[in-house]
Amino acid sequence: MNSDMLIRITRYYRALNRLRAIGLEKVFAHNLADAAGVSAAVVRKDFSILEIHGQKRGGYEITDLIERISKILGKGDPQNVIVVGCGRIGKALMHYSGFEPDGIRIVAGFDSDPIVYSDVSHPVPVYPMSRLDEMVEALDVKVAIITVPESAAADTAEKLMEAGVKGILNFSPITLKPHPVAAGDTPAVIHNINIALELEQIFYQLQFPDGKSSKRTDP
Repeated sequence: MNSDMLIRITRYYRALNRLRAIGLEKVFAHNLADAAGVSAAVVRKDFSILEIHGQKRGGYEITDLIERISKILGKGDPQNVIVVGCGRIGKALMHYSGFEPDGIRIVAGFDSDPIVYSDVSHPVPVYPMSRLDEMVEALDVKVAIITVPESAAADTAEKLMEAGVKGILNFSPITLKPHPVAAGDTPAVIHNINIALELEQIFYQLQFPDGKSSKRTDP
């Protein structure tokens, strides 16, 4: 399954849970197509590849689809996630409850500032960085979110991987890459999200919707 298809399948899964929550029992390809921003033909093709079959006129059973896609996405027990860097973005993530329907729980935060980790008003416990290894093991954490300043991002990622974290979502303004691993080991998965860069691309596309700059060059 390529990354584009994985994104679509995840969107189908979320849409199905919303539809089940409002009491629907069946769904058609065009309903999921709208949620994923694709055509009904793409939905049917994806399901065909995954060997998921519905009825021509009856559509798909929502409960069955959720169960099948849940297995494909590896969803089972809730997945624990930690946040490293409890500034504004980190705090917003810790207060956000929208991850829970997808089986994702933010269970702890980490920060180097004693004022931050001594504050008991956070929705989840916040620990000093010195307890990272201990809590990653105790909470069975495989994924972390980094929201630290650029200067601390690489070192933070290194500490997370050394503690046993296998996946990192990086919000710091620097691109991180997995470090080399020993033969037979699986490298960490790192996704970099540069909010400023994403905004710049949106502004560029608004200015040049056809992808062509209006600047002229001399022959």
